[in-house]
Amino acid sequence: MMDLQAMPTLRDIMRVQADKYGDQSAIWFEGRETSYQTLYERSNQVGNGLIAEGCKKDARVGFIGKNSDSNIEVIMGTFAAGTVLVGVNWRLAGPEIEYVLTDAGVEVLFVDPEFEDVIGQIAGNVPSLRKIIAMGGDHADWPGYTDWRDQFATDDTGVTVGPEDDVIQLYTSGTTGHPKGVQLTNDNYQALFQGAVDAGWADWNAGSGNLMCMPNFHVAGVNIALLGLAQGCNNIVLADVDPAAIIDLIPEHKIESAFMVPAVILFVMQMPNLEGADLSSLRMVIYGASPIAEDLLKSAQDRFKCDFVQVYGLTETAGGGTFLPPEAHDPALNKLRSCGKAVPGVEIRIDDGKGGEQPTGDVGEILIRSGIIMKGYWNRAEATAEAIDKDGWFHTGDAGYKDDEGYIYIHDRVKDMIVSGGENVYPAEVENALFGHPDIADVAVVGVPDDKWGEAVKAIVVLEPGKDASDKDIIAFAKEKIAGYKCPKTVDFIDALPRNPSGKILRRELRAPYWEGRERQVG
Repeated sequence: MMDLQAMPTLRDIMRVQADKYGDQSAIWFEGRETSYQTLYERSNQVGNGLIAEGCKKDARVGFIGKNSDSNIEVIMGTFAAGTVLVGVNWRLAGPEIEYVLTDAGVEVLFVDPEFEDVIGQIAGNVPSLRKIIAMGGDHADWPGYTDWRDQFATDDTGVTVGPEDDVIQLYTSGTTGHPKGVQLTNDNYQALFQGAVDAGWADWNAGSGNLMCMPNFHVAGVNIALLGLAQGCNNIVLADVDPAAIIDLIPEHKIESAFMVPAVILFVMQMPNLEGADLSSLRMVIYGASPIAEDLLKSAQDRFKCDFVQVYGLTETAGGGTFLPPEAHDPALNKLRSCGKAVPGVEIRIDDGKGGEQPTGDVGEILIRSGIIMKGYWNRAEATAEAIDKDGWFHTGDAGYKDDEGYIYIHDRVKDMIVSGGENVYPAEVENALFGHPDIADVAVVGVPDDKWGEAVKAIVVLEPGKDASDKDIIAFAKEKIAGYKCPKTVDFIDALPRNPSGKILRRELRAPYWEGRERQVG
């Protein structure tokens, strides 16, 4: 269990855990183990190095690269220096990366080898960037990470940080327009961790295996890393999501806790090596970041035979908000489509659009108020004011409702709602119904132009290998599950759905071809 009083800031995690766990493994990565003491010392070296490079408190330090033991050193090192970590989405194109680095004012950037070319092309366009450090070493123009790090003392930096200081700046996925930098503070993380403890699911065993497979530029990925370290776990790090490797690593490292977005759970369930695999060490699978189909969840519960906990939140809420506890995953309770109740310490309101609360069962925008709410969007006062109202409520942009027991049900993003013939259709509801079809591996639903109804519901389907369900089969199946006006009128087939790093479907990408040449993007 985390000792939150001893760790009021993210900087304190390494100080406390090095003293407590010393030679115990903190990180396992590709066969290398790093102890808590070594990780503490290396994070101090990084912190002292950043200070030597002229980074003042609150300076922005960037990292673009895959998860690794060195990546964790840099993350913890930024905290040691009192600087702010900017995790850069390595899936972005060069101009988008340039935008993030420039917007954040990144002064020092750590770069993995496979991203050196793109950074070399844009670095000269980022005015604030003073130093680039090559994580793989052997670069003609930039110092190699290990040589750079090892110049500096392993002693504690002595930097003092406060509860309201920024520690992490992550950029929203940017499915529309430029991404915004979300400022997360030590207080945000203290509230997040306290909520996890009070909710009862943050009780991982010190020394146990904790799987870190989601990218650390995403709030869920970095949160699982920080939670694992804060609880003294042996954190098993994967550079990329590798479903077959995940299955093999669970028995090898006696992994007890794992966070996986629903798309990853789906991929794991489709792996041939899952059959006969020993998953008995698993105590808990945490999932979230996008809706999960009931049939997939039930199948995973049957196979994994461990507790499942769903978490719902956004980058702007430090990844927290609601949780669906293990006991609510009993199918007989009919809560599997819910994302759970508010985490202790979190207030949730279903807004009626007039400043009031929607009645039970009625859909409205989900609003959250808590200590987990971001400080704001970096250098975006107007956007911050639009997102967080004068009473402190954060407007999520998600549409949902509460049942009579206070469980929250998410229909979809407000902007993704389809209006067909005056009726509102929420894609997540249609997708949930279609996912039960035995021939469907993955599915997304979007609104497309329709001369009669304004918009029509279209399903974009990925079939299971070797299956050949037709569009008529799928539409007929949907009509057995949901009201006729919600059913897809047409079905297109595709090899794979576009998703962002958190697993969310990029509906804008899917919709674009159908709305091309139209001035308005709604019917």
